[in-house]
Amino acid sequence: MNNLFLSFVITTIAGLSTMLGSLPVFFKCKKKIKIISFSLIFSSSVMIFISIFDLIPTSFKYLFKFYELIPSIIIISIFLFFGFLFIYFIKHVIKVEEDLYKVGIISMIALIVHNIPEGIITFLTTTKDFKLGLSLSLSIALHNIPEGISIFVPIYFSNHNKKKAILYTFIAGFSEVFGAFIAWLFLSKVVNNYFFSFSFAVTAGIMIYIAVYELIPKGIELCNRKLLMAYFTLGIIIMILSKLLI
Repeated sequence: MNNLFLSFVITTIAGLSTMLGSLPVFFKCKKKIKIISFSLIFSSSVMIFISIFDLIPTSFKYLFKFYELIPSIIIISIFLFFGFLFIYFIKHVIKVEEDLYKVGIISMIALIVHNIPEGIITFLTTTKDFKLGLSLSLSIALHNIPEGISIFVPIYFSNHNKKKAILYTFIAGFSEVFGAFIAWLFLSKVVNNYFFSFSFAVTAGIMIYIAVYELIPKGIELCNRKLLMAYFTLGIIIMILSKLLI
C-alpha cells in the first residue's frame, strides 16, 4: 500500500481520536458536576504535562540546532509569552456569557492551533519512517482523548446540545488532518525547524494558560481540593504510563 496514503490514514486516526473525548458523557452518573469537574481537572493535568515534557523540550530541540543555550531559552520564552497573549486576546474577543461554554470554545481554538503542526510532523515522520510515525501517532492519539474531553464536556453541559459539542470536537480533531494536507502540499518548502519550534512553544503557552486560568479555576468551583488533587494526579500518572509504554 502507498506510504503516502498510509501516512494520511495514520494522521487521520490520531487526530480523530479526539472524538473519544465525548465518552464521559455516556457514563451513568447521577451528578453531572462530578463528570464536569473530573473532565476539566483531568484535561488540565494532561495539557500541563504535554506542554512541559513534550512541547517545550521539542521546541528547544529544534531551536538548539541554530542557537546556543541562553538565546534558545530567551527565544522560547518569547514564543511562550506570545501563546499567552494569543489566547488572552481570544478569550476577551469571544462574547459568551456562559463560562463553561467559553471554556470549551477556547479549548477548541487552542487545540486547532496545536493539532495543525502536530498533523504536519506526524505526516512527515510517517512518510520517512513508518514505524516511528506509527509510534508517534499512538502517543498523539492517547493525549488527544483528554484534549477532546476539554472541548466536548464543557460545551455539552453548558447547553446540552450534543450535536454542537460533537461538531466542535470534530473540528479540533480534523485540524490535524488539515496539517497533513499542508505537509503534503508544501513539505520542506515551508515546514522547517523554525516553524516547529515556534508552533510547539506557542502551543505550550496556550495550553498552560488554558489549564491554569480556565480549566483549573472552573474545576475548583465544582469540587473539593482532595478530589481536585486526585483528578489532577490521575492525569499525570496516565501520561507517564503512556510515555513508558510507547
